[in-house]
Amino acid sequence: MNILTFDELVEECKKQEKNIYELIQEIEAADADISVEEVRANVKLHIETMKSTIETGMKSSEKAISQWCGDDCEKLQKRYANNKALLGILFEKIITYSLATIEENLRMGKVVACPTAGSCGIVPSVIIAVAEEQNFDEDTQIDALITAGAIGAIISNKVQLAGAVAGCQAECGVAAAMCAGALTQMLGGNITQILNAVALAMKNLLGLTCDPVCGLVEVPCIKRNPILAIHAVTSSELALAGIESKIPLDEVIDAVRQTGQLMSPMLKESSLAGLATTKTALKLKEKIFG
Repeated sequence: MNILTFDELVEECKKQEKNIYELIQEIEAADADISVEEVRANVKLHIETMKSTIETGMKSSEKAISQWCGDDCEKLQKRYANNKALLGILFEKIITYSLATIEENLRMGKVVACPTAGSCGIVPSVIIAVAEEQNFDEDTQIDALITAGAIGAIISNKVQLAGAVAGCQAECGVAAAMCAGALTQMLGGNITQILNAVALAMKNLLGLTCDPVCGLVEVPCIKRNPILAIHAVTSSELALAGIESKIPLDEVIDAVRQTGQLMSPMLKESSLAGLATTKTALKLKEKIFG
């Protein structure tokens, strides 16, 4: 079975009376000629890797090549050791875990690209932090990650998940959308609420450019991860309250594709405009590369 759109996903879920993760894990099992249990075991390995990455990242403050990044997670932990976050412990965990993960990426550590390496801190931080604070079991986390994967896969049918193709809306933007859907699944949302969360997250990041300073996955990529993790939580909360996207999700994805096509190549990972060509960025580029 090849599900290409979210409308098709909803139709098939209703037809088979299944949740998104139930349907997708059966499709994955059939495609790979393995059991559903094996599919879930593979997803469990990804979750375990996410947890390991967070743990490792929180212990390191190794700087990146630019010397600009690598110790932000350490700074955050020091702040929270003495001053609790305004929005509570869950907020602390989400943004700390997100920074820990994306900083491991810049150190060339082991990360789960979800959907890309440059956006790898968004989905794990929310799934792991919420599971810890809400005492969600392993199966709930697996259900959430399968849901996130399904969302990313369907979006990728229309939009290549690469900053060089459609800007950061196709990387951190899609990660936030996947995360919003995954969290809504974890919190007991129905299919309509899950897909509204995805739409709300995605449409509010349309046009997000990819303009990395010095061509490195550092600035602004690193700080986008914790910021958009919270964006995903906001989208989920809105959807669970019954707030709907007035534009259907498949049409939102069409807009993502069109926006990516209209976006200047200078703002799509080329580092030829935007933040990458500010005076400070150019000075750093000269310092690093000559």
